[in-house]
Amino acid sequence: MDSQLQRVLAGIDGLNAMDPNRVVHEGRETSKEILYSERMTGRLHSFYEDPPDVLQIAARAQHIERWKISRQDYPKTREGYNKWRKDQALHHSELTASLMENEGYSEQALGEIRELLTKKNLKTNPRVQALEDVICLVFLEHYFEDFAKSLAEEKIISIVQKTWLKMSEQGQQAALTLNLSDVSKDLVTKALA
Repeated sequence: MDSQLQRVLAGIDGLNAMDPNRVVHEGRETSKEILYSERMTGRLHSFYEDPPDVLQIAARAQHIERWKISRQDYPKTREGYNKWRKDQALHHSELTASLMENEGYSEQALGEIRELLTKKNLKTNPRVQALEDVICLVFLEHYFEDFAKSLAEEKIISIVQKTWLKMSEQGQQAALTLNLSDVSKDLVTKALA
């Protein structure tokens, strides 16, 4: 069935399929951002019962066209990193709102997708918090171990602690049930000690 939601998700997938960064996962080659969006969608559905359209769209669009705004174009400082993240979030939110508008979503839904993808009202908006929990869970489950290899242990522990603080109690409980490698479990345990 070709629904409004399915058309928006297909639009997001179409854009993410153009990611020049390729990965091989379970024997198939795909774009890096298609794989990420599939993982986000899968985790959302296992974490949040019957998610509304805007939350499904936000999870799928979390990294929409991420490769178009390169981290390399920003200063290698904390301020540069924060500016890059803000610019990414604005790009994701505006592009996604445009796709939704083309499919007839309401102004209220467009406002909500912007709030979700820019993480406004984290900790006070349950849907923004749910999205953040899903982001953190996907990071810990699929990207944390490789990410940890590039930094000193103290820095990684600090990142885990900051990640943990962004999560809800439900998200934290879900994180404790993830099937992490021994190396990742050890780092998480140290961070939470």
